Amino acid sequence: MASRTSVSLYTTVIIAPFAWAGLLLFTRFIPPHSFSAFVLFFSILSVALICTLTPVAYAINERLLATRLYHATMRHALRQAILLSLAIVLNLILRALHSWNIFMAIVILGAAVIIEILSLARK
Repeated sequence: MASRTSVSLYTTVIIAPFAWAGLLLFTRFIPPHSFSAFVLFFSILSVALICTLTPVAYAINERLLATRLYHATMRHALRQAILLSLAIVLNLILRALHSWNIFMAIVILGAAVIIEILSLARK
C-alpha cells in the first residue's frame, strides 16, 4: 500500500499539467477585460504553481535538508509551495495593476521568509 506522502505527490504531479493546460486554454480563449477574468486567471495560476512547486519543494527538502532534526514532510512542502506561489501571484497582481516596484517585491519575499521561519520555529 502506498504511503500518504507518495499519494499526495502523485496527485499534485497529475493535477499540475491539467492546471497548466487549463491556464493555457483560458488565456487563449478568454479576453482579460473583466475583473472576474483576472480573478479566475490568478486562481488557476495559483493552483498550477502550487501543484508544480510542491513536489519540487519536497524533493529539495528530502535531498538537501534531510537531518535528524528536520524531517521533510508533505505538509512542509505544501506550505512552502503555497508561500512561494503566493509571493509570485502577488507580484504579478501588482504588475498587472501597474503598481509593482522592486521594493514591494522585496517586502513580499521578506514576509514569506518570515512566515516560513516562524512556522519552522514553532516546531
